[in-house]
Amino acid sequence: MADPIKVLVQQLAKLPGIGEKTATRLAFHIVRAPEAYARELSDAIRDVRTHVRLCSQCCNLTTDDPCALCADQRRERDKVCVVSHPPELLAIERAATYRGLYHVLHGVLAPLDGIGPDDLRIPELLRRLQAGEIREVILALASTVEGEATALYLAKVLKPMGLKLTRIASGMPIGGELEYTDAATISRALEQRREV
Repeated sequence: MADPIKVLVQQLAKLPGIGEKTATRLAFHIVRAPEAYARELSDAIRDVRTHVRLCSQCCNLTTDDPCALCADQRRERDKVCVVSHPPELLAIERAATYRGLYHVLHGVLAPLDGIGPDDLRIPELLRRLQAGEIREVILALASTVEGEATALYLAKVLKPMGLKLTRIASGMPIGGELEYTDAATISRALEQRREV
């Protein structure tokens, strides 16, 4: 039988941002923790895998369909903010200035990594836009090469639809990720968005 601690370290090291040293520290923390904690952690991982799915409208991660944001009738239903990943949506929500809807692409174009338009949730976005309720699309994608390429691709696809197409302002640092940006910077970037 394989050493369970070694297996746990290997599994934890597969998590993003976790190297072997951190994985080892985490594994030994779990081993030393009360059994109830280990069981709760295991249950939480199993529950997230069992119950979390994509919202049929915005493609955000949720346990309810539609998600709470899409179901909230107080939100401005004529705007949709396009982000690449769920943590970026959470970062914009933390800024508490945007009251429209969202769409999560679950990635950005990265041809060198084999990620093209068909690998993103673009068809779902197009279906939403064709319904006719949305008048403005805000592209809130990171100022990275991949984020810029994705924004340019979306602009090319969406322009013929006659929608107002905006990009968040450059309050965002070049090469920065929305997920790690403070609320004031995100607020400023959204307020100063520009037409594409």
